Amino acid sequence: MKKWTGYEHGINLGGWLSQCDHSIERYENFISEEDIKRISSWGLDHVRVPVDYEIAEEERTLSYIDRAVEWCGRHGLNMILDLHKTYGFSFDDGEGEKGLFDNEVLQEKFYGLWEIFAKRYGNIGERLAFELLNEVTEKEYRDSWNRIANTCIERIRAIAPDVSILIGGYYNNSIEALPDLLPPHDSNIIYNFHCYEPLIFTHQGAFWAPGMDTAFRMSIDEPYGRMKVESGRMLTQVTVGFDGFNEEDKLGPEYFEKLFAEAVRIAEERNVALYCGEYGVINLATAEDTLKWYRYIGESFEKYGIGRAAWSYKEMDFGMIDEHMSPVFDEIIKYL
Repeated sequence: MKKWTGYEHGINLGGWLSQCDHSIERYENFISEEDIKRISSWGLDHVRVPVDYEIAEEERTLSYIDRAVEWCGRHGLNMILDLHKTYGFSFDDGEGEKGLFDNEVLQEKFYGLWEIFAKRYGNIGERLAFELLNEVTEKEYRDSWNRIANTCIERIRAIAPDVSILIGGYYNNSIEALPDLLPPHDSNIIYNFHCYEPLIFTHQGAFWAPGMDTAFRMSIDEPYGRMKVESGRMLTQVTVGFDGFNEEDKLGPEYFEKLFAEAVRIAEERNVALYCGEYGVINLATAEDTLKWYRYIGESFEKYGIGRAAWSYKEMDFGMIDEHMSPVFDEIIKYL
């Protein structure tokens, strides 16, 4: 399968320029150049930087993306500029952004955002890539999203013909959606998915997961049978991938190998690189269980040559450098 060189081992800078209060204090203090230097010291090759549309509304705030690009260049890291929220759409219903997929005015504003980014960053070269939009939610948006994404790519290409562009599908960048993406527009398109499977483990106790009991906890060593039962009981978005496994068996690399197999087949068929833009475990799981999960999924990424960025560097309920992870930190970064 085609590999995306330079974007094989990364981490997200969630909560800095997105999913935040959009204050200057936040922009100034949440991430510093020392953080970028630290990430580089781990041997990673890139960071994914989520941004919301608010960041592009003023020259003053755009300068924080400039800062990220400069810091990454100085410390030898590539960077993905990920539009996490646009006018009329957010993966988080709480943002109140609606209408992108059937409103041409909002679509034009979306294209305009990317033209701003393309003019400002499109000539930097291979060390910067663009991610069109984070986590399209409903399958009903499939056809509209394919059309909008293709138009946006063409608008970007008129300004930045060679920049790598990532695109993911519905169900929050589910692997299931990849076959429904249009064939790649050109050779610099990357298929993007997210993986938090099994959700019953990675999101145990998550207050934002519909149906989840916030007191619920689950060991990674629970058998598939119990994971499947609890998924049906606790989640409206049922965890996929348990079929074909013995109910008494326990999670291991083979779970992810099976989960990724169809995506790999599609990527090989269309000669497109495959990338996992988010994956991680909530801080309510034990650090030891989290280490096991990262090892299992990391081995599968390596087997298939899938680039990835863990969610997330700090805080955001998944923080890699938070105190919770300190007992296993030196081990876990080997699998990022």
